[in-house]
Amino acid sequence: MLTKFETKSNRVKGLAFHPRRPWILASLHSGVVQMWDYRMGTLLDRFDEHDGPVRGVHFHKTQPLFVSGGDDYKIKVWNYKTHRCLFTLHGHLDYIRTVQFHDEHPWIVSASDDQTIRVWNWQSRTCVAVLTGHNHYVMCASFHPKEDLVVSASLDQTVRVWDIGALRKKSSSPADDIMRLTQMNTDLFGGIDAVVKYVLEGHDRGVNWASFHPTLPLIVSGADDRQVKLWRMNGNTVDPFSTLHLFFLHGTQQAFTCQVTVMIPNKLSCAN
Repeated sequence: MLTKFETKSNRVKGLAFHPRRPWILASLHSGVVQMWDYRMGTLLDRFDEHDGPVRGVHFHKTQPLFVSGGDDYKIKVWNYKTHRCLFTLHGHLDYIRTVQFHDEHPWIVSASDDQTIRVWNWQSRTCVAVLTGHNHYVMCASFHPKEDLVVSASLDQTVRVWDIGALRKKSSSPADDIMRLTQMNTDLFGGIDAVVKYVLEGHDRGVNWASFHPTLPLIVSGADDRQVKLWRMNGNTVDPFSTLHLFFLHGTQQAFTCQVTVMIPNKLSCAN
């Protein structure tokens, strides 16, 4: 173990590495987001504007920004250099589980207990797509590293892959974003700018995490059925090709939360 940090009487709900600096974001049950230097083992800053636990945090790849999402149904975008919350995004109707910046486009993807995934344009500060189709809490959502895809995992026992290619082709002006959201016909298949490409079924209980492989056409998912599944994307189909079975140790019956990441450097995990 390289470094260990402790927060007094606060549960850690989310973590994120900075892409270049030796910094870690830790979002806490208390509603505070802390920024640590993991080489020095020192607390650099704290950000406190959420009303309730903060479950998701993520650094921007190139800008001095990070995004947070919490149980107050709010997404906040921060400038860590000026120690300011720049703005708050409203739209979700329940707890927000994860948030993530896109590497190239001015987008944020968020997953919520309101059973939706939302894509936001953080430059125009508008929601540009609402992805519907899950019928239970959406535990996570993330962008594909290269393709116009989003993967989501839900307690409805499914993993979904969404094609958001139409968003890339649309204008990102605030007026067009608002018009697009107003005209969006969201249904089982998402909306006019985001459609379900794959529905992955195979888990017997709620799915807590799913993510893309950084270079290969693979998806990994982890669920309450104590299984980690690997899925291979083959054109118009996705096929499961490996399952790992997890077991409780020493006879304990305590459940746990697991974030699964495949071969991605600079990733963190946290658990209850």
